[in-house]
Amino acid sequence: MTLRPTPPCLDLDIHDKIARVTFNNPSARNALTWPMYEELKQICDSLAKNSDIRVVIFRGAGDKAFVSGSDIQQFVDLKENEAYEVAVDHIFASLQQLPMPTIAIIEGLAVGSGLLMATACDFRISTPEARFGIPVAKTLGNCLSPSNLSWIAAHLGVPTVKKMLLTAELIKAPELLEAGYLYQLAEASEIDAAANTLAENLSTLAPITQKASKLTLARLLQSNLPDCTDLMRETYNSKDFREGVNAFLEGRPPKWIGK
Repeated sequence: MTLRPTPPCLDLDIHDKIARVTFNNPSARNALTWPMYEELKQICDSLAKNSDIRVVIFRGAGDKAFVSGSDIQQFVDLKENEAYEVAVDHIFASLQQLPMPTIAIIEGLAVGSGLLMATACDFRISTPEARFGIPVAKTLGNCLSPSNLSWIAAHLGVPTVKKMLLTAELIKAPELLEAGYLYQLAEASEIDAAANTLAENLSTLAPITQKASKLTLARLLQSNLPDCTDLMRETYNSKDFREGVNAFLEGRPPKWIGK
């Protein structure tokens, strides 16, 4: 089965036991529009019910980015800004809670929501040149939900997450391979073969054991999360956040005032 609507969209290919999902918005480095977020949840919910699917592979269209974040235009008319992060939480949860193993193929950038998408997958294979981060302190002036922050801290470690968030630095793939975040590095010409080999190996193993193992870990990571509504509301309702959005769309550096 193959679904290929017109970009920006998600493409879905299913062949034998392996599903392949492509974030298809290459003109914007695969930035996610809200309809693409909704489409992701629909695809994940559908795949979760299909016991014939043993592995899902996610990738971005082209070689510039896995996902470069969210489409900033959608923040312009957003009224309940902190509610956006809550809504995105539910969408990420549908990816995190897929019962079968998931693989992210990463070329170019995996930043912002792209880093969150990659981290929601069970395994990550990237090119050596790929870069990862959440530079919101430099770009939009927004923040992450406690659910997403807990998830990436568990996978990357608190020091690395602080480096990403507080300095807005992008981290290169070899450093994250050494840290255990990446499963493998592969050149662009070999990355599909590497992902296919891993997928084939995963598809031969006990699916119920795989499901129980990954979903138990997911539940452990999501248990007893603090209520950070006050911090999210302060951030998303701030003048700095509005300045970040406007500056990004106007192509100029933001001027932060701490209000």
